[in-house]
Amino acid sequence: MKVRFESAAGKPLALAACASVGLACLGGAWAQDASEIARIERGLRSAVAIQGAKPDTRSLEAEMRRLHVPGVSVAVIRNGKLAWAKGYGVAGPDGAPVTPQTLFQAASISKPVTAMAALKMVEAGQLDLDADINTVLTTWKLPPGPAKRTVTLRQLLSHTAGTTVSGFPGYATGVQVPTLPQVLDGKAPANTGPVRIEGTPGDAWNYSGGGYTVVQQAMIDRAKRPFDALLEETVLKPIGMQESSFAQPLPAALLARAAVPHDAQGKPYAGGPYTYPELAAAGMWTTPSDLVKFALAIQGGGASVLSPTMQQTMLRPVMNGYALGLNIDGKAPRHAFGHGGSNMGYQNTMYAYVAKGDGVIVMTNGDAGSELAQSLVRSVASEYRWPTYQTKLRKVITLPAATRAKLAGRYAIKDLGDFEIAEREGKLMVALRDNQWEPLYAESARTLFVLSRELELRMDGANGRLLSGSFDVAFKKVK
Repeated sequence: MKVRFESAAGKPLALAACASVGLACLGGAWAQDASEIARIERGLRSAVAIQGAKPDTRSLEAEMRRLHVPGVSVAVIRNGKLAWAKGYGVAGPDGAPVTPQTLFQAASISKPVTAMAALKMVEAGQLDLDADINTVLTTWKLPPGPAKRTVTLRQLLSHTAGTTVSGFPGYATGVQVPTLPQVLDGKAPANTGPVRIEGTPGDAWNYSGGGYTVVQQAMIDRAKRPFDALLEETVLKPIGMQESSFAQPLPAALLARAAVPHDAQGKPYAGGPYTYPELAAAGMWTTPSDLVKFALAIQGGGASVLSPTMQQTMLRPVMNGYALGLNIDGKAPRHAFGHGGSNMGYQNTMYAYVAKGDGVIVMTNGDAGSELAQSLVRSVASEYRWPTYQTKLRKVITLPAATRAKLAGRYAIKDLGDFEIAEREGKLMVALRDNQWEPLYAESARTLFVLSRELELRMDGANGRLLSGSFDVAFKKVK
């Protein structure tokens, strides 16, 4: 297993013909947008660049080939409206083109949608943000942790409850899927450990899909409704997200419209999409254009679900730049909200400004799609001159050979997998995913970084911490 944040191999990845929605296909507006879109498609860039080096840009088609990502779907918000949406590549081995209507697993972008639904229930008096979550849970109870402190909905939604289980691998076609209580207790056929309070609630930020699964059970117990129906009633239908569903597995009629998941080498996963009973954490199916409607609801440019006061509560960071279901980047009035998503064969990114009325959603059907999605967002940010999400320039030093030799080895991150550092082709390199090697640079003897994403390894002897966005997790050398 490799660290997870978060193509039809050998076949041409010719960009699909424009099957766009929004202004991009409305006659005269297309001529205006075409040149911008073309520059974006040619202008993908890395998260980090070496100071003094010539900036490097790549085309979307070339990056899809390099990273073995068969299909990409993107939707862009400008001035508080959907500006354009477009599909690229193919949805699966049959060669069907990706269009703006192609469905993708949203993965962890399900979390902010769940958070909005939970906050709607708070406003309706069905849940309390700061009460003991066990006062709501009836089907299952969260056992007390070492500190014997209660856990609240606010803590669960902000990843500050001290709960375990970072993420979920899903269940392949034909594999028995556990019930929600079985997932929460880590009992067969669940493939993850029990969700328990490991830390002291409220004291630290620790990403926990397990915590969102507790929220899922609490919402079901209080509403006495299936979770997918509850989310349809509270968020999806009011916002107009007609292409979205929390049904797992996806009904056959909708599955025909879904992008097929692919691994990091571009091979389709046998049996198609994995099933995720952890709906709140990872279970939504959607399109970028539907997620635009969700982003607009937060920006105030679309249908509203929450009151202005509760919406501000949702956007207020609790710890580590994470609010209630959303990462918050920067400070008002230039702050932005977003979330990534990583399921088996799907990698996605949502990023939008709170007040500026701009944003972008990128969804892919390849395990190596995260780097591509991030690069595409930066290209959009560059084209439209956004105040954030620009390539960061960093200085580089040369590490002594003895230091590089000591760094080589395998490192483990609890609940997230492992990664490897090695000397390859005369360079210090790191593989954060299975056999996906990239150069590792040093800003100092203790601070290492890569170019593909804003990620640092802060070394402390043989161990250290990995920092990437809201993630700040410890790792240790195991080999």
